Amino acid sequence: MSNTSTANLARIIYVLHLLGLITGGLTAIVGVILAHINVSDAPPPLREHFRFQYRTFWIGLLYWFIAGITTLALIGWLLMVLISVWWIVRCARGMSALNRNQPPSKVESWGF
Repeated sequence: MSNTSTANLARIIYVLHLLGLITGGLTAIVGVILAHINVSDAPPPLREHFRFQYRTFWIGLLYWFIAGITTLALIGWLLMVLISVWWIVRCARGMSALNRNQPPSKVESWGF
């Protein structure tokens, strides 16, 4: 796959992640599968985007699980809003870096 088509795939995965907030995570699941499949064949800057994308998915899933459990104590609802903001910010930062042909910053971070 060429660098341009790989970069376009990374853009599509960011969009799938964002649409996951509307589709109940279904498109995000497709995105994480695509990111895992393509990470090993991608050139270095794009490889970091795929890593960032699948880390965003798995960390977000853990955060959603914790929020789901804590909805019984009502704080989970606030956590779900915060996690959604976290998800959007990570995808927006990743897309911005991709548009500048740079790897995302703080790939290993669990935060923003």
